[in-house]
Amino acid sequence: AVEYRNCFTPSWGRFLERIRPVPGNHDMMTDQGAPYYAYFGSAAGEPGKGYYSYDLGSWHIVALNSNCDVIACGKNSQQVQWLREDLGKNQQLCTLLYWHHPRFGSGLEGPVGLVSSFWRAAYEFGAEVVVNGNDHDYERFAPQDPDGNLDLRRGIREFVVGTGGAELRGWGTIQANSEVRNNQTHGVIRFELFPDRYTWDFLASEGGSFSDSGSGYCH
Repeated sequence: AVEYRNCFTPSWGRFLERIRPVPGNHDMMTDQGAPYYAYFGSAAGEPGKGYYSYDLGSWHIVALNSNCDVIACGKNSQQVQWLREDLGKNQQLCTLLYWHHPRFGSGLEGPVGLVSSFWRAAYEFGAEVVVNGNDHDYERFAPQDPDGNLDLRRGIREFVVGTGGAELRGWGTIQANSEVRNNQTHGVIRFELFPDRYTWDFLASEGGSFSDSGSGYCH
């Protein structure tokens, strides 16, 4: 709670009313996330679960909890059953999901297979974009299926954006279909979501020169 108050509030906390968070591994280190849920309140979803969904314009957005040592993430887990029901009810053409640990990643933490059930459900229901953090770098992947095979027709494009402020780190094993990587520049990613397509733009912090932008269509 002290770190949220002293570190987060003066920086990202200035935008608290706009934040729809998902928990990272550090958020779960104290009382299984009790300070996290207290700080973000109802925006963080049900305490102890931390997953929820909402519509943003013409898009359906799903926030998941990838701390699989605290909450189950397997194919028969309550979270994945909820996810499949949520996606099954979704009436929007376009879908974006975000959670902390990336299924695919070339950073030092590497890919996290425990979230593969998230990917399989997202792919089955035709999602477009997945956004993750965890590794302290930026990486963009070509559209892939749940097994990491290139799939330009139905694949999901994954972004790893761990450049929000912590120290940047080196690379591990470079994964297949990794299109763009940078571990020298802090910054954020901005998405513009249209009824049938999306654009992305990496916005570097002051003094940074790296950029990455592009667009994609909904399935």
